[in-house]
Amino acid sequence: MASHSDWSAWHHQLHQRLLKKPQLLPAGSGLVLAISGGQDSMALLGLLRDLRHKHAWTLKLWHGDHGWHQHSGEIAAALSAWCRSQGFDIRISRAEQGQTNSEAKARAWRYAELQKAAEEWNSDVVTAHTASDRAEGMLMNMARGCDIEGLSNLREVRPLSEHIPLGPRLRRPLLHLRRDATSAICSSLQLPIWLDPSNTDQSLERNRIRHQVMPVLNQLHPGCEQRMADLSERLSRVRDTQAGLCDLALQSLIHAAGLDRQTMRRLDDPTCRALLATWLRKQGTPRITSQRLDELSHRLRTGPGNGQSDLGNHWRLEWNPSTIQLINTAPKEKN
Repeated sequence: MASHSDWSAWHHQLHQRLLKKPQLLPAGSGLVLAISGGQDSMALLGLLRDLRHKHAWTLKLWHGDHGWHQHSGEIAAALSAWCRSQGFDIRISRAEQGQTNSEAKARAWRYAELQKAAEEWNSDVVTAHTASDRAEGMLMNMARGCDIEGLSNLREVRPLSEHIPLGPRLRRPLLHLRRDATSAICSSLQLPIWLDPSNTDQSLERNRIRHQVMPVLNQLHPGCEQRMADLSERLSRVRDTQAGLCDLALQSLIHAAGLDRQTMRRLDDPTCRALLATWLRKQGTPRITSQRLDELSHRLRTGPGNGQSDLGNHWRLEWNPSTIQLINTAPKEKN
């Protein structure tokens, strides 16, 4: 634990934040910190290391070796040795060939490995996402075409797996800090940093946003990262309110065959759209763009009696004059 002389403004800020938001990292929790070795995760590790006795956490570490570059194994070994020298248990997961050859596949592999570690250790997962990450994600989602869910990206706390709502949680305690702050924390606490060459790969969308777009925005409007992150947080609260109200409304619309289309057709377009989005999300369908959601909502309200639409990933929406049904066409596994 940090001595009084080592207690920095960063420790104080996070400690006070956790006292005001005890649900963010509950006292006495088991926590698995996903650590890359970069400045953000090392800054979070340093802070949690020094605060853990005040909050009675059990802290374990996980690192994913994606194999994206020839030195990834060396970084994993050096990071592991340093963590063990600090008295931490750390698990290294190594991806097999083909598991991480795209950003989407890498993310899926990473979260699957974290899910296994969290369940084995009976712990929640903590990541070092910052306000900078939130702002970058918001820009990417806007450019792709998203609903309010995409603008309220990187929630502070959510289920680690969307398909296991009562399982381990994913917790992000550093969304109030920008990336320049985590660099300062690492310097102040004399923490090592392992640079991942893939973070400068300009062929990756997030890296181009980070290195080409955000510097221009920050030059035009200094501090815009934090303001964008704050807006994302406010929108997440709006979304929570909307989702709660939609859940209540859906209780009277859902029946054994599906969704009551006759009642949906009598609603105004924004309300129909919000209810449809909530229902699809609760059923576990793939995310669809804001434009696609607009089109589906309009067709269900004003279109002909029968119709269907492929949502991707083996999901199909079908409707007749009275009912909207969601069909999963994935082959069933044989016992």
